[in-house]
This record gives sequence, structure tokens and C-alpha cells, in this order.
Amino acid sequence: MNTMKQFALILCTVLVLLASPCHAAPLSVTVSITPLKYFTGQIGGDRVEVSIMVPAGANPATYEPRPRQMVALTKAKLFIAIGVPFEQAWLPRMRAANPHMQVVKARAGCKLMQMKSHHHENHGHGKDEHNDHGGHLDPHVWLSPTEAKTMASTILSALVQADPEGSQEYHKNYKRLLVKIETLDKDIRQLLAGKEGTRFLVYHPSWGYFARDYGLVQIPVELEGKNPGPRELAHLIKMAKENKIKVIFAQPQFSEKSARIVANDIGGKVVLVDPLAEDWANNLRRVARSIKEALR
Repeated sequence: MNTMKQFALILCTVLVLLASPCHAAPLSVTVSITPLKYFTGQIGGDRVEVSIMVPAGANPATYEPRPRQMVALTKAKLFIAIGVPFEQAWLPRMRAANPHMQVVKARAGCKLMQMKSHHHENHGHGKDEHNDHGGHLDPHVWLSPTEAKTMASTILSALVQADPEGSQEYHKNYKRLLVKIETLDKDIRQLLAGKEGTRFLVYHPSWGYFARDYGLVQIPVELEGKNPGPRELAHLIKMAKENKIKVIFAQPQFSEKSARIVANDIGGKVVLVDPLAEDWANNLRRVARSIKEALR
């Protein structure tokens, strides 16, 4: 009797499962860096499964994907790129590993800036905003809430094209994300009110777009992966002292040693800020607070 009841229960369970609508597997998306997971996940919700190519703590300028990552990439429907250096070397190989994968340039439509090539250059922005192959475009566009809205729109379009059935959900999530970005922008403007034109010192020049959004001036120590020469370093230290700069911002993906040498010379300290944090919105709030504190 117990056996018959168990059989009946199993049969009922099977019939219920057969009668239930089939749920499609999540859309497989690979992103190059962790902040892109935030935007893709916010828009895609449960309909997407996001993998990150450059893991937390790794340097996207020098990272080389692991063999297992290249194998996993063969299942991806989309690859979302942002223009960091490792993509230039690896995107052709990624396309070869998965010819059917669509590559999405998340920064398409953004107002791009050029990286500075010399420390003594004017701090204005470069004019070559759309040359994806020049090698001098600043890739850190995700650190601008203004440009993040453009990036979100690009990612939305890619998800809808790849998964039209999810269009309604994607658009709903996208609108919710825009509200979060606009709230973040308002919060940062309140935090940094009255600081327009103020200079802040960074070791690696990651914060140019953030500075542009909020009227600040980023002064980088390292440019294009190169440390300054003795004359340039002396000029930077003199400028920092004249402007009473006591903080140099560094990021965990790079060695702090050189940053600490500069900090010692200006009688200041090193503060770590991570441009690659996955929790994008809260991270930018933390950075804004750190900059506000440094500018007191």
C-alpha cells in the first residue's frame, strides 16, 4: 500500500512538472570587468547569467584569461566590452573561440576623453573622442554617472536584441536603474558642492570622467603605465605642496609602494579607492566621501 501511494505521488509530481511551462535557460553574458556586471545584472535581472572575465583584484591592463574562462566563453551569447587594454589583445581570440557571440561596446555613444601623455600638458581634454584604435582613449568611462546612463542604454539594447521575449522586463529594470543613477548623481553633487576646480592627486589616472562630471581636476602621478621622471616628480610634489594636497589616491590593483613614496614627500597619506568595485553605486558614494574628506 505504501509502495502504491509512493508511486502515485511520484506520478502526480511528474504530471505537474510536464504540465508546467518550460523556463528558458538564462541568457549567458560575459563582461570584461566587474562594474559591467552591476549594470548588466541590474537590467537583466533573473533572465541573465553574468560571468566576469577580469576577476576582482586583477589588473585589466595586463590580465590574461584562464583556459577555463575561454572554454566557458564558448557558451556566451554576448560579450560586453569597455575598452580596457586586455580586450585589445584578447578580443580576436575570443571571437575565434565563439564566432556566434555578439560583442557589445558598452561605451558606444559616450563622450570619451583622451589619456594625458605628459605630466606638463594642459589639463584640458583631448579632441579625438571616437578613435577606438588610437590607444590613448581613457577607458574608465563607467566612473561617470552621466556616461553610465548612456552605457545602460547600450546594454539594454543588446539584451533586448538577444532576448526579445524579455524586452518588457529589461525596460522595467532599466528605468529602475536610471532612477538609481540619477539619485547617486544628486548625492555626489551634494557631497562635492563648492569643490569645483579643486585638484586631487591620484597615482593611476582612473578618475578623469568622475572629475569631469563634478568639476574637479585629477592630477595623476603615473601616466600610460609609466612613472614620472625626477623632474616631473619634483614638479608634482611642488604642486601638491602649493595646493596643500595631503592625500594621494591609489587603487588595489597596483602596487602602493610608489604612491607611498610620493605621500611621504608631501607629508600626506595614501587612501585606497577601487575603480573596479562590483557594487558600483555604493562604491562611487564612498569615493566621493573620500575625496570630500581629502579636499578639506
